[in-house]
Amino acid sequence: MAVDSTTASTTTSTSTTASASSLASLSQDYEAFLKLLTAQISNQDPLAPMDSTEFVSQLAQLSQVEQSVQANSQLESIVASLSAAASLSGVNLIGRDVTVETSQLGMADGASSFSYALDSTAATARAVITDSSGNAVRTISDLAVTGGTLHDVSWDGLDDAGNLMEDGTYNVQIVATDSAGSTVSGSTYAAATVQGVVMAESGAMLRLGNGTSVDMSAILAVN
Repeated sequence: MAVDSTTASTTTSTSTTASASSLASLSQDYEAFLKLLTAQISNQDPLAPMDSTEFVSQLAQLSQVEQSVQANSQLESIVASLSAAASLSGVNLIGRDVTVETSQLGMADGASSFSYALDSTAATARAVITDSSGNAVRTISDLAVTGGTLHDVSWDGLDDAGNLMEDGTYNVQIVATDSAGSTVSGSTYAAATVQGVVMAESGAMLRLGNGTSVDMSAILAVN
């Protein structure tokens, strides 16, 4: 799907945890190897000392393990720095309008809007809007069916019976099929103002003015 976008990325805590685990494992291997080598030297037979070639080989192995420990320590520091940088970039977005990939739709003052893009051209497409309980409240039919293009949709806040829905957070799903009746996949997007940044286990999350929170990697564009 060819949709122009400005994407922001964030480093997850999973990478940090994996790096820390790898570092701890290497540190243990290094300490165990050092103890083994020290014990071997201390208990060698003075009349039959360790072969010099073997000794140099073991020292080389020890050096390689030490270098790996240091490299992983530096990598962990880099990961932490990248995570902090991602958080700062999120702070810089406060007050800006962003378009994010999300199925959540915020409605304020009785109106809302969203965009969608289909992976390929469809025969029919409609938007199904549901409330927080999963109940369908509005179906918007006869939507554009061209694939690989971002289409904008406005919702007047009314349900299928013509009643004005309360302001809040809703969910939207695009239901599209091709001429053979097969499902055509797609993605939905919504624009909102960034009101804050929240640190979660997965990284920096943007708190949006429509009442939703999204990962920074979900940003399609900064408006």
